[in-house]
Amino acid sequence: MTIVKAIEISAQDLPLHCPSKEIALWSSHPRVFLDISKTGEATCPYCGTRYVLKAGEVISHH
Repeated sequence: MTIVKAIEISAQDLPLHCPSKEIALWSSHPRVFLDISKTGEATCPYCGTRYVLKAGEVISHH
């Protein structure tokens, strides 16, 4: 069983996409945008990275 660490993000990190710029180019996959606005978390369908909105963060809609 592989344990995937959750990456905390802030509202300033939106729109959320994976891979992020911190991911090494050799291990990247096609960019996919993830919707975190409804539940406060999202999981990348390619690599399984889990993203969680930091506690107290408010997402403003444009």
